[in-house]
Amino acid sequence: MTGTAAIVARHNPEWHRYELLDGDAVIGKTLYVPFEDAAGPLRIFYHTRIDDAYAGQGLASRLAGAALDGTRQARMRLVPVCPYIKAYLAKHPEYGDLVVAPRPEHLALVP
Repeated sequence: MTGTAAIVARHNPEWHRYELLDGDAVIGKTLYVPFEDAAGPLRIFYHTRIDDAYAGQGLASRLAGAALDGTRQARMRLVPVCPYIKAYLAKHPEYGDLVVAPRPEHLALVP
């Protein structure tokens, strides 16, 4: 394990997730399902996890911020199903314009 400054976030669109990497090792991820509706393209975020060895270092917050910034940059909106993403949004109202309330058709797609 290295210091948190060496840990980077990246988007992995093939796996529909944002990841935190320590070197080549994926040490955290937030997963989403892509969805398109009349409002445009959405990402339904449903799970966030940081490896236990990296817990308590603020990395989930860094990952959530990267995922929401990436969603904004992609000109998409998001559906928060993941409890961590919901909690992050409650503390960061600057992302409120991205949020679409979960609907049954969104929830039906969540694994």
